[in-house]
Amino acid sequence: MSTTTKSRPMATGGLLFAATIMVLAGLFQFFQGIIGVAKDEIFVATPNYLFKFNTTTWGWIHLVLGLFVMVIGFFVFTKAPWARGIAIFLVALQAFSNFFFLPYYPLWALTLVALDIFIIWALTVAPGRTPSDDGYIGTGADDTYQAAQRATRGM
Repeated sequence: MSTTTKSRPMATGGLLFAATIMVLAGLFQFFQGIIGVAKDEIFVATPNYLFKFNTTTWGWIHLVLGLFVMVIGFFVFTKAPWARGIAIFLVALQAFSNFFFLPYYPLWALTLVALDIFIIWALTVAPGRTPSDDGYIGTGADDTYQAAQRATRGM
């Protein structure tokens, strides 16, 4: 048995966990954005920071990005074929935005960056759809192996 087939249950569970964390991280980003927009005094701006924006600007960035991540997280649950690619892109953007947000709220930003890294890992490692899912036939090596196994059993 190859290492890809051994890690499949963990990766599949990781995909569901990643979708859950995407929805939650998007919600956290959304609330972080609301705080940035509503109350400028909560986030303290540091002097001489290269990516220094007004905290209201950071609030809008986090608010919009959080909404997008949350919505795409719901589509990852439905196993929409296009959702994974968009999710990886949005979560990478979310990680970068949190990285640039480090001087304002470091512990929270590092926590979200760590979650984003896990989400990207789970989205890239989890197996694709199987032939039993709505008649979809994947193109990966595992799918080819499984198709060959079914063909030999039918003989």
